[in-house]
Amino acid sequence: QLQFVESGGDSVQPGGSRRLSCVAYGFTSDYYGIGWFRQAPGKEREAVSCITPGGAIFTYVDSVKGRFTISRDNAKNTVHLQMNSLKPEDTAVYYCAAMFGHCSRFVSDMKYWGQGTLVAVFP
Repeated sequence: QLQFVESGGDSVQPGGSRRLSCVAYGFTSDYYGIGWFRQAPGKEREAVSCITPGGAIFTYVDSVKGRFTISRDNAKNTVHLQMNSLKPEDTAVYYCAAMFGHCSRFVSDMKYWGQGTLVAVFP
């Protein structure tokens, strides 16, 4: 069965860091663009960042540029999102998702989704 499992979410104080991990099971993620999306309470799901099979990186949210870094380890079928200098407005459920061959910022383009992991930023 094809699936993603995310981990690493937790509560954290403003200015803190978290590293999210997304592991693919049941398929080889090497040929897929893997993206991190987030959904804050009462808001629509939005694309945060994505990494292509070739390692090109797209960041879609201006407020996370310079703070969040996406990376992939194909040997472990894993994609990470390193989040530094966290702010309360980063509070959301974070999802990883995949599409074949490249990246997209659109939820409807992504074929596989994880169940999400909650990051809560508060004093």
